[in-house]
Amino acid sequence: MRIVEVNGIKIGGNNPPLLIAGPCVIESEASAVRHAKELKAIARRTGFSFIYKSSFDKANRTSVDSYRGPGLKEGLRILKKVKSELKVSVLSDVHCRNEIKEAAKVLDVIQIPAFLSRQTDLIIEAARTGKVVNIKKGQFLAPWDMKNVVRKVESAGCRKIILTDRGVSFGYNNLVSDFRAIPIMKEMGYPVIYDATHSVQMPGGMGDKSGGDRKFVPYLALAASACGADGIFIEVHENPDRAPSDGPNMIKLSDLEAILKKVKKVREAVS
Repeated sequence: MRIVEVNGIKIGGNNPPLLIAGPCVIESEASAVRHAKELKAIARRTGFSFIYKSSFDKANRTSVDSYRGPGLKEGLRILKKVKSELKVSVLSDVHCRNEIKEAAKVLDVIQIPAFLSRQTDLIIEAARTGKVVNIKKGQFLAPWDMKNVVRKVESAGCRKIILTDRGVSFGYNNLVSDFRAIPIMKEMGYPVIYDATHSVQMPGGMGDKSGGDRKFVPYLALAASACGADGIFIEVHENPDRAPSDGPNMIKLSDLEAILKKVKKVREAVS
């Protein structure tokens, strides 16, 4: 397996597991800094490397009335503040090619959202930046289909690839995780991360917004670790029930450390 490096963080192989975490969407500078500071400390205490994640624009919200975030310019300013003040790497998602040039000036990892995982031009444009590209497997894709996505990134000369699983559509408004996806995607030669919070999402399940059930997050995170995931993607919030996006499937920040300790023990047991 190729080891992918982000600012000294080595992802994959026998390296420490990676935690990608943060609130779903950027709410304010103060909130972003506060969450990132606490997450960095939790990762250090539990033996995880850490990349901060939060979206500057949630372009795929269920309703046109839903909060999308501060936008590209202000969102990148806040992420740059988090990056410089706390000395952490940052990740956010892009939704169109014209965002990528500016995003690449700040982001350490450019994320391709699951819904856009087949958008060839977007993927290749991200790959051309020279940044690490994290591609979330679409919930409509089989894990073996991701080899075609990997080839798109490689065609642009990029070998800095991370693949993230987030479950697969299971009827209407529901997702299910097939943990075969982790070893299958690892055979493609790149690190695989498991998204434990979006995997419990119920897309559009509340009519004008998505639902979810966060109580299953710890179980899925443990299962993914047992199956060889190189890290865990978890969206967190100080008060998920008041979060403007993805509250039902985000976990409470204060619950994260206990989950990660168990995940680390499982990883150590199977390795």
